[in-house]
Amino acid sequence: MRILLTNDDGINAPGFAALERIAAQFSDDVWAVAPAEEQSGAGHSLTLSRPVRIRRLGDKRFAVMGTPTDAVMLALAHVMKDAPPDLILSGVNRGGNLAEDVTYSGTVSAAMEGALAGVRSIALSQVYAREGMGDSVPFATAEAWAERVLRPLLDQPFEPRTLVNVNFPALAPDAVRGVRVCRQGFHDYGRLRIVERTDPRGYPYFWFGLAPTAPSPGHVTDLEAVADGFVSVTPLALDLTHDQGLAALGARFGD
Repeated sequence: MRILLTNDDGINAPGFAALERIAAQFSDDVWAVAPAEEQSGAGHSLTLSRPVRIRRLGDKRFAVMGTPTDAVMLALAHVMKDAPPDLILSGVNRGGNLAEDVTYSGTVSAAMEGALAGVRSIALSQVYAREGMGDSVPFATAEAWAERVLRPLLDQPFEPRTLVNVNFPALAPDAVRGVRVCRQGFHDYGRLRIVERTDPRGYPYFWFGLAPTAPSPGHVTDLEAVADGFVSVTPLALDLTHDQGLAALGARFGD
């Protein structure tokens, strides 16, 4: 099995090193094509206004001066065009990609790009408990549980233009309660936090952040699964059409 690895934290991120160790459990034909620098929050963006450069760092290892989407596109259409991957793994992201955060996530978007290309694609993220940990985020739980999560997915049929989003809880490996297949949740939009500061020249600038949020009742979403100590596994679809709205809009326009 040929595996392509990518992420949004950058090719030198600790989570990417963890992903390489995870992939080595499944194959010795592992390729790394990932952003040269951190691209967190890049979403599914594609670089169109400037050239995208790629640097070969070693055998089957490439750094891309661009977004996660750029990296996957270059991998599929250039680096691996004569020998495409059977599987794309994106991550392991530093921090969770839960609920609507998947729309901002470069890690999930890299898997989306793979899904659009018809390649089995899985995004993996490690939730952590405290802010301000930087590169000290522990990935032991992701490494300990990834094989148990990924193995059943390797021969599971994926519908066209779908992917799987996996989040590991902020617990020690032996404290994880298991794996829960669940739907995508939604945060309270009011958790947006903006920090205003002033630069040395006296001009204001802003940092965007997210305040903690209370999960919704029901315990049926990825938010609750991770909060309850489970690894969340969520299938995502790239068809965003709201089917229930088609008839209403058709009637509105006289169709």
